[in-house]
Amino acid sequence: MSILEDPAYTVVPVPQATSGVAWLRAHVARFSEGEDHARRRTLAERLLATVDASSLRRPGAPTANLAAALGFPRNRALVADVALVGAAYQPYFVQSQEADDALARLVDRAGGRWDEETAARIALLVQSHHATNALIAGAHPPVPATRRISPKGEEVQVDLTATPFGAGRHACPGEDHARAMADGAQAFRRLHDGPAPLVLPNAWDAASAAAFASAGFAAIGTTSLGVAASQGLPDGEGLLLDETLALARRLATLPVPVTVDIEYGFGADLEELGAELSAMGIAGVNLEDGRGNGLADPAEQAELIRRLKADAPELFVNARVDTYWVGTAHDETLGRAQAYVDAGADGVFVPGLTDPTEIERIVAAVPVPLNLLAGLPIPQLTDLGVRRVSTGSLLFRSAITAAVDAARRVRDGGDLPETMPYDTVQGLSGAFR
Repeated sequence: MSILEDPAYTVVPVPQATSGVAWLRAHVARFSEGEDHARRRTLAERLLATVDASSLRRPGAPTANLAAALGFPRNRALVADVALVGAAYQPYFVQSQEADDALARLVDRAGGRWDEETAARIALLVQSHHATNALIAGAHPPVPATRRISPKGEEVQVDLTATPFGAGRHACPGEDHARAMADGAQAFRRLHDGPAPLVLPNAWDAASAAAFASAGFAAIGTTSLGVAASQGLPDGEGLLLDETLALARRLATLPVPVTVDIEYGFGADLEELGAELSAMGIAGVNLEDGRGNGLADPAEQAELIRRLKADAPELFVNARVDTYWVGTAHDETLGRAQAYVDAGADGVFVPGLTDPTEIERIVAAVPVPLNLLAGLPIPQLTDLGVRRVSTGSLLFRSAITAAVDAARRVRDGGDLPETMPYDTVQGLSGAFR
């Protein structure tokens, strides 16, 4: 019998408390034994039974997905509060007033009742937050160890390598849910591992995104030019924050992963922006290092990438290297790509690159998927090792071109073009959850 299964070894006791993180510890199964433990664990199991684990297999912040399933609001602020409480949850962690305040806000969001059911709901979020993020990052076990009190009253540290989700009466009741959340957060990343590059159509509004999803594309991107032009704004000048967030919030309800073009960050706090997009359910972002007709300092750009990943490690950050796009410093392409990968980028995007020799060189040197714009044939890009192909603004420009052509035909008496039927377009709204 293992220590975890031996009833003589008990969890580390915690004192009673009436507020703050100490109150949470004193009212959850994790730190209880006997009748209290049995009653509180039953509460947690009943709550988990209301959540279909498969419903959590979706992009975005796992904590936000679980929170929504448990009746909490889906937003960045809630995820941040869960992280704060999690950082003080164990009695041997550093305690803080900031964490206590975060716990009070979570109780308010849960209905304001300081009771065991509220504690159970919050504990499910807190106990899964860091562990699921670790699982996504590939840590095994996601929680390295736990502690028990021996029959002699000595504290014993128990390695969880062989039992990553625990064992015995305190085994994690949400293993299926945790694995589903990790799987959903990694789904977009896995699309880059197929036999051919992931072809990503770039949408500019809800209708275009729904049409691409309905056409069978595995994932959708956005085009900043299309979003900007459709709002009467110039592209690349950092003016699209509100428009991008509004569109992202709508597209996050599509049944396929969505990645969002955020130009060079819109001047926003990137930790907050990344966390907000991930909390919505967005799978990834493109972050460019072009600045007008020039390039950002690579060290400063690397810091932006670190900030994007800081509070949203599950977000797929595609680092755009604009050396070929702006037509300068081609010899810096590989160095910039490597610096961005070292900073945490999950992919590298080099728009404008078409030279097969240089493509092969970058693929061989950079240990993340290489993304190019559509141009060379897909079979050739597959042979070169390219893992993702974006359409950029091509589809938006094609749509505008076709619309102007149709208008001219009407004006000039020409034959009308074939189009998607009215009822089909009307039905696109059904693509959103």
